[in-house]
Amino acid sequence: MKPPKGLQPLVDNGMVDAVLRQLKSGKEASVFVVACGDEVRCAKVYKEAEHRGFHKLAQYQEGRKARGSRDARAMGKGASRHGRKQQEEEWKNAEVEALYRLDYAGVRVPKPHGVHAGVLLMELVCDADGHPAPRLNDVDITPEQAREWHAFMMRQIVLMLCEGLIHGDLSEYNVLVDAQGPVVIDLPQAVSAASNNNAFSMLERDVNNMRATFGRAAPELLETQYAREIWKLFQASALKPDSVLTGMFVDVSPEADVGAVLDQIEEARFEAELRQRGREAAEKALDS
Repeated sequence: MKPPKGLQPLVDNGMVDAVLRQLKSGKEASVFVVACGDEVRCAKVYKEAEHRGFHKLAQYQEGRKARGSRDARAMGKGASRHGRKQQEEEWKNAEVEALYRLDYAGVRVPKPHGVHAGVLLMELVCDADGHPAPRLNDVDITPEQAREWHAFMMRQIVLMLCEGLIHGDLSEYNVLVDAQGPVVIDLPQAVSAASNNNAFSMLERDVNNMRATFGRAAPELLETQYAREIWKLFQASALKPDSVLTGMFVDVSPEADVGAVLDQIEEARFEAELRQRGREAAEKALDS
């Protein structure tokens, strides 16, 4: 097919030999299957901000560090041309950085092959027949697969969090299934677990999305509480890649001792009465 505008620079400089076909067009980017020498890869062409459908961008960018003071100020003033450009660059760079970090940490993500002219080149994830892998929402899952893949995805979330990252938009639409199982994709909105105030709510949403997806085939998974268990370990600096998870969480915050509270109230009331009687006695002594 004729190379789209976003891929033409990669064709011109020899990074891509041919654009074979479009794989998908989403709210954030369009993905193409391309030939790079003897290999077939994916090329992700990001859409400009005005053409994107992703909302609450600021919520995801919180905690990201710009590369210079001018860039940081510009991102804070996103309405300026430089500010918008810097936000675009940070958005694209976030996925590239996350992919390299998570691939190195052992998370099942498409292997990245660099970013060129704003286009991300990465591994084409394929099924057992060599065709592009389907998304999780397009796969029929048995109860046994649901339990196995749910446990696997909890482990991927733990690995990501041990690397200091939260996917932030994990769902059955952002997971592919190849011959070996689930593969996590689409990471431009990945957030820092340590510096984003919305970190836990995003982690909880990711975990609960997986719970709901696999719980359709294995309903007992709907009773699990992995998000709070994982977050508690993370907050205590006790979360490890091989941490044993139970899926259970018990709030151990001490319950209020109602009897003790009532005793304190009665004691305070008695002391107040004594002070009042003392004042009344003093007033009578003055009057006499």
